[in-house]
Amino acid sequence: MRFLFTAGGSQGTVFAMAPLAVAARNAGHDVLTTVDAPLLECAQAIGLPAVQTPHPKEASARLQALLEVSQDWTPDVVVGGLSYIPGLLAASLDVLYVRQYWDILPLRTEPGLQVELDRLGLSGAPEADLFLDVCPPGLRPSPSPTARPMRWIPRNRQGRLEPWMYTRPKDRPRVLITSGTRSLMLNTPGSSMRHLVDQLISEGAEVVFAAPEGAAEQFAGQLGDVHIGWLPLDVVAPTCDLAIHHGGGATAVTFMNAGVAQVVIPENDYAKAIGAAAADFGVAQLVLPAQLPEGINLSEEIAGIAQDILSTPRYQERADELAAHIRTLPLPSQIVLELEELS
Repeated sequence: MRFLFTAGGSQGTVFAMAPLAVAARNAGHDVLTTVDAPLLECAQAIGLPAVQTPHPKEASARLQALLEVSQDWTPDVVVGGLSYIPGLLAASLDVLYVRQYWDILPLRTEPGLQVELDRLGLSGAPEADLFLDVCPPGLRPSPSPTARPMRWIPRNRQGRLEPWMYTRPKDRPRVLITSGTRSLMLNTPGSSMRHLVDQLISEGAEVVFAAPEGAAEQFAGQLGDVHIGWLPLDVVAPTCDLAIHHGGGATAVTFMNAGVAQVVIPENDYAKAIGAAAADFGVAQLVLPAQLPEGINLSEEIAGIAQDILSTPRYQERADELAAHIRTLPLPSQIVLELEELS
């Protein structure tokens, strides 16, 4: 079978689709990934055969670009999830359509596709032959009863590992801070990030900062005695006791998979919903800077919350419970077998 995966937006979508794509390749199937130009290098870095597609603003033009790719490489299965477009592509080609949630929040609709919907006789998003959900049951704000659970398998860029990356400190908790690949959480006013790091270290924690290389070069000299740089989160996460992050879906679920408690400082409403879901389950605390009382120092507030989580066993207990449940979900290899039966 030929599997065509589509991704766009952020590197997190590429990381999320990779486990199923790798499982399909390992089962002997052909795989091709279509990505926007900024994501091409990311897809290649994690071992996905990838082709760049144009990313015009108009949804209909993006669909047309995928149809043109399919003329040269016709799939038997289309896997996507960020919009209606993968489903419309599958419907146009009359092939299997797999719809996949990327993380904790539902998929978005796509404006500007009414002509295509009318052409295919559809009143809404095409029905998927298989609807996959990698969000741990119990966390999704609006669960779909038709979704097939699939285990989240972290997939990240790799590099040369150093022993500290895969070993847990023996005498102190490890706190990892990250703002993902696009967030500007590092660019906090004044020296508040340095102040947060200093406070965490003064409380006895080891601080690790996961950041793109450009940000690492910019901030390395400002953050004191910390490991900072691009880190493979799938390797480092299991060595951590706490993660402080921006609320990215792939980041949050990677730490859930590793059984790590979290502090979420959301950069937008999407991240706020992710943080709220994690907090409701009891594995995280949500910090909303705009809602803090006047005069409250943000870095001191985060440091205090971090210390509260590290000293309160119920956060780690809930994180362990969630990680254990994630491990019971069907593996991507099992999903590939189901797709083979559908073909």
